[in-house]
Amino acid sequence: MILNIGPQHPATHGVLRCVVKLDGETIEKSVLDIGYLHRGIEKLAESKTYQEFMPYTDRMDYLSPYSNNVAWCLAVEKLAGIEVPERAQWIRMIMSELARISSHCLWLGVGMMDAGAVSGFVWTFQEREEIYSIMDEVAGARFTVSHSRIGGVANDLSPRAIEMIRDFIDKFPDRIAGWEGLLNKNRIWIERNKGVGRITKEEALELGVTGPNLRGSGVPYDVRRFEPYLKYDEVDFTIPVREAGDCLARYFLRLDEMKQSVRIIEQCLDRMTEGPIRSDDAKEAYPSKDEVYYSMEGMIHDFMYTDVGTVPPKGAHSYHAIEGPKGELGFYLTSDGTGRPWRVRINAPSFTNLQAMEYMMEGSLVADTVVIIGSIDPVMGEADK
Repeated sequence: MILNIGPQHPATHGVLRCVVKLDGETIEKSVLDIGYLHRGIEKLAESKTYQEFMPYTDRMDYLSPYSNNVAWCLAVEKLAGIEVPERAQWIRMIMSELARISSHCLWLGVGMMDAGAVSGFVWTFQEREEIYSIMDEVAGARFTVSHSRIGGVANDLSPRAIEMIRDFIDKFPDRIAGWEGLLNKNRIWIERNKGVGRITKEEALELGVTGPNLRGSGVPYDVRRFEPYLKYDEVDFTIPVREAGDCLARYFLRLDEMKQSVRIIEQCLDRMTEGPIRSDDAKEAYPSKDEVYYSMEGMIHDFMYTDVGTVPPKGAHSYHAIEGPKGELGFYLTSDGTGRPWRVRINAPSFTNLQAMEYMMEGSLVADTVVIIGSIDPVMGEADK
């Protein structure tokens, strides 16, 4: 029997179609059909300045837009040789880790709902709502924030924002403990996840699996540790690893990751010093609004940067990756010496992780499909680009 799961199905977490061949209720073979959300983002980038492309990155992994902003900015800054002030780097780290927690909260809530625990979806969204409020205070937007700028960030952290962040990380570990108390010994949750969607360490490496899905199969690789960026080499954190490679291992691992994100945010807040939040080179970053409104030079610089933008050297190329909530998110850029990229190539973790789905589903029950997809945690806006 051939069964189509999706593309219009709530459990596929987007417009994902999976064609499965069944023997009774057991999946013999599965084939993915993706591309329903393809918008040609890589091609669109070629007609935008480097700063103009920022909002498009929000709409890739739209569950963690801040991480996308940071990945893009770091790639452009590497290409153009732009130095970012220390305070801006700490702010980016704080907001990126909040975005990671927010993404994992949604993953857990939706995962519980897929398995039949509808109330858990509401509980995790309470924490996500608090992070939205922090994003609104910092960036002026709750969801698609576009807060990072080439050469720094748009706004500094206000005293109220710092207070909101500290209040959140103070109580969030107790919320995680509450979820663990609900699920860790729940027989239904364990039976729905244990031994389901298993992928070995060797298979994960061969398929290019990344992020929590890779570490859930016993590979301790994290870009923040092995290719440090921002200030990650100056903070203390542990890379969570689980060996089983099944849905349950990926559940435990993401809970551990949220705990480590809290540790990182605490250290960032303690170590962050006063200072500028953007490069002061008029050819590298926007001037402050005070300069734009009250000085002729500032207004001219703002106009010129909006019109021309950052101009990397002709022939320059760079690749920069970050550890996003879904895994390694990277941008490869090539410059032709103008303010617009000649070529943009996006290494999207949702796309690479989906390649393992066919292996995870083989031999599983058709009812396990929703749990397996949820444990991979794909975002189709990122996978299809």
